[in-house]
Formats: sequence, structure tokens, C-alpha cells
Amino acid sequence: MKRTAVFAIISATVPYVAAHGFVSQVAIDGKAYAGNVPNDYKGPSPIRLISDISPVKGASNPDINCGLNAQLAELVVPANPGSSVEFQWSGGAGQKWPHNTGPLMTYMASCGDTTCDKFNGSDAQWFKIDEAGKKSGDSSTWIQQDIMNGDSFTVTLPQDLSPGDYLIRHEIIALHLAVTKGGAEFYPSCTQVRVGGSGSGTPTDTVKFPGGYSDSDPGIFDPNVFDSDDNYVFPGPPVSNLAATSAGITPPATASATFPAEGASATGGSGSGSATSATHVASPSASAGTSAGVATSGSQSQCRLKKGSTKNATSNLSVRNMPRHYSRVMARIMHSS
Repeated sequence: MKRTAVFAIISATVPYVAAHGFVSQVAIDGKAYAGNVPNDYKGPSPIRLISDISPVKGASNPDINCGLNAQLAELVVPANPGSSVEFQWSGGAGQKWPHNTGPLMTYMASCGDTTCDKFNGSDAQWFKIDEAGKKSGDSSTWIQQDIMNGDSFTVTLPQDLSPGDYLIRHEIIALHLAVTKGGAEFYPSCTQVRVGGSGSGTPTDTVKFPGGYSDSDPGIFDPNVFDSDDNYVFPGPPVSNLAATSAGITPPATASATFPAEGASATGGSGSGSATSATHVASPSASAGTSAGVATSGSQSQCRLKKGSTKNATSNLSVRNMPRHYSRVMARIMHSS
């Protein structure tokens, strides 16, 4: 039986699962910043607020830039060249991230002469600093599986990054429906940072979003995505000349970050070369649909996340185990066909 026929059968017989998600927390050099649940503003954050946990569909969709109806965030938080940036993904309704097939990619873009809390990301020139696909030595398991298990993902900022305000665009492309053109699900998230130090690097291979991807790209439309011998091709530009090479998965542990009351400013590191303190602009209106996004800063201790009980510090959202997504079912049936 052809895989396309099998996919059609599975789509018709397996109940739809509203299983999507978002970046719920970012930690920079161990300092944690919580993000709000989409469309549920609770307090200032460097993570741009999106309107829904659903994916962006279509490579030409303007929302592929920073997420569905992404709003300017209130905080611009400190970082440095070589900083470690850890992303925690969560599912909707208190669940873990639900998907396990497809890459994780991270981009940066300078906010130019303005601060990132005022910068329109549609004008951004993005350069890729990291891409992660299947596990080394395991042609059938994606690193995204570890995100599904509740782990966080860490990237390292380029060592020669010039000082200034930047957006960090971290995304998952879920490919469980990518056997048909237009089936890929894009989950981009943007975080606003102010980079200190004295770097002088200029990135190459920049792209705009939309524009960086096409729905027909091999890494976005992939009829063989469930084949263990499928040679995955990352979409978008190559990793920039500036990019650091280290990135990886951090196993979860007990959550320890604490957050000040709404309205408190995030603070930067001390010493030579550290970035300036976070920018905190005026609080948005109470309307979550129109507010700038999202939450308060965390403690200086390293962000730790525990499987099965991670809590979003802003929303008090409890993450619990959930049934495996039906893409697993499709994978098994397709392999046996």
C-alpha cells in the first residue's frame, strides 16, 4: 500500500488531537524568564506573546516570523557572546510538547538602531546559529523526541557577536503531516536580548521570514519523513559563519526558578563585558489579544525542569504526561507497509 494511501486512512480514522504548544520559558546563562500561555497575558517577559498554541501553516504566512499574531514584548534581557540559551517547550492544556518528528532551528537578527521592544520583526534579517535534526547514530529518532519527553534545548550564542539588541528566533518544525505539501507545522518563538561584550562579527547568509522557506523545500515537504533511511535536508540558509557549534538537550530536574512580582525589572550580570540591565517599558493594557508579551524574570540559579511536573512560573501551568501523538501510529504503519 502506498504511504499516501496509508496516511489518508489514518487521517480519516484517528481522532484529531488538539496537540500543539509554545516556548514557555527561556534561561540565559542560568537566569530564567517565563513566558505567558498564548493569549493569556500575566506580566512582562522577553518572549513575544503569541495568540494561540496552534502552528503557523504555510511557508509564506507572515506569522512564520515570530508566531501567530506575535506582539512586541516588554523586556529586553541581557546576554553576551557565548551565552548559553535554554528553551523549554510546553504543550497546551498543561501537557508536554506533543510531537517527535522534525528539526529544531535557531536564528538571530539585529534590531538595528532601535531597541527590540520597539522593533518590527517583519523587517528582520535572520541568520541561523543552530540546527538539530536526528540523533547522532540513530537514523530513526529525532532530537525533538527529547523535547516531547519534557527536556529543554540549549544553544550557544556566537562568540564574535557584535553588541546590540537582537531577536532570537527559536522554532520547531513538526513534520508528522509533511508527507503532503503544506502539511508541515511551524512553531516559531522570538525572544528579545541585549548583547554586551566587544565582538565585531558580521553574519552571512541572512534571510527574511516569510521568504526563508518554501512549502516545496525538501526539509518541509518530505514524503519519506518516516523512513529510517531518509536523508533529511534542513530548510533555510546554512548555519551562519558566526555561529557557535555547541548545542544540546538538557535533561529536566526539579524546577527552582522564582519570579518577582509583576513590574519588576530583570537585571544583567556584573563584571567586564556583561550586558546592560533589561529594558522594561510601560505595562500593556489588560487585553491579552493586544498586549505586548509576557512574563517576569527568574532567579540567578540555573533553570531546572522536571519531567511530568514542570510549572510555568507565570501561569502556574502544570505539565503532565499525555498519550503519544498519532504520528507515532502513522510511522509504525508506514514502516510496515
